[in-house]
Amino acid sequence: MTSFRAFRIRHDDAGYRAGVETMDAAALSPGEVLVKVAYSSVNYKDALAGTGKGRILRTYPLNGGIDVAGHVVASTDPTFREGDAVLCTGSGLSETRDGGYGEYARLDARWTIPLPPGLSLRESMILGTAGFTAALALLHMQDNRQTPALGPIAVTGASGGVGQLAIDIFSRAGYEVHAISGKADHFDFLRSLGATDCIDRHQLAFSGKPMDSARFGGALDNVGGGMLGGLLPLIAPYGNVAICGNAGGIAFDSTVMPFIIRGVSLLGIASAGTARELRDRVWQLLAGDWKPRQLERIVTREAGLDELPGVFARMLAGDSFGRTLVRIEGTL
Repeated sequence: MTSFRAFRIRHDDAGYRAGVETMDAAALSPGEVLVKVAYSSVNYKDALAGTGKGRILRTYPLNGGIDVAGHVVASTDPTFREGDAVLCTGSGLSETRDGGYGEYARLDARWTIPLPPGLSLRESMILGTAGFTAALALLHMQDNRQTPALGPIAVTGASGGVGQLAIDIFSRAGYEVHAISGKADHFDFLRSLGATDCIDRHQLAFSGKPMDSARFGGALDNVGGGMLGGLLPLIAPYGNVAICGNAGGIAFDSTVMPFIIRGVSLLGIASAGTARELRDRVWQLLAGDWKPRQLERIVTREAGLDELPGVFARMLAGDSFGRTLVRIEGTL
C-alpha cells in the first residue's frame, strides 16, 4: 500500500503544528473498516483542533476532521463490503483516533453508518456533525413532547452552520422558526431557508425577570451564556430548550422558576457520543422526512486539504458563513 496525503495535527517537543503530510495506511488508527474518503466538512471544533486554539485532541499525532464519508476499500467486519458507501461523525474522530482529513480513514465498525437511501456522500457531509446535531436536538425535543402547537422555535446563532441547517430541518418538520442572529445582512437568506421571523440579537432585550411573557414554544441554542439565561423565561409551558453550543460562554444565570412553574426542560445535546441506535434513527430522518431542502445553498465553500488553514482562520475570526465542504482527492 503506497502513501497518501492527510492533514495531520502534532503536538510534541517542537510545539503544536498542523499541515498536510504524506503517510501510510499502516499508521492510521486501528479499526475494522478502511475507507477511501470522498468528503469531510469543517466544524468549529475542527478549527479549534487544527489551529491549537482549543485542546480537542487527546492523543497525538492524529488526522483532523470530525466528519468523514466515502467508500469501503476493505473490512474485517462482515457488515461492510468493498464499495459500500458509508459515513461517520464524531465518535472519537480527530479526538482519540484519526479523522476525515485524509485520503483514507480507518473506522471503528460500531460507529460506521451505511449511507442511507436518499442521501449522497456529498449531501451527508454538507450535513455532517452540524446537521446531525440539529436533527438530534429536534428528536430529543419531540421525544419530550415538543410539538408545533406549543409555538415557534427560536434558533440562536442562526447564521452558523448548525443554525442554518436547524432552520431548514425544523421548518421541514412543521415548526415555525424564529432565527436569532447578530448578522442582520443575512436575514433574507435565513428567511429563504424557512425562518418566518428574524431577530437581531443586538436588539433583543431581555427583561431580567425570573419569568416573562411566553414568546417561544422552545429553542435550539447554539450560544449559551447570557442568551440561554435570557431565553428560559420566554419559553411556553412544557417547552424544551436544547443546548448544543457555547459561542457566548459556558456559564449562564437563571432561576428555577421556568422549570418549576412552566415545566420548561433544558436538554443537553452531545452529538459526538450519541448511541448507535440513535445515530441510525437520526440519519434515516435526515435522508427522509427531515432532509433539508436547501443543502446546496447552505454549503457556501468547497476546500481541499491545503486550504484548511485559511478556512480555520476565517471561522475563528467570525468571518465564515454557511457550511464548508472538504473535498478529498487522491488514491493509494
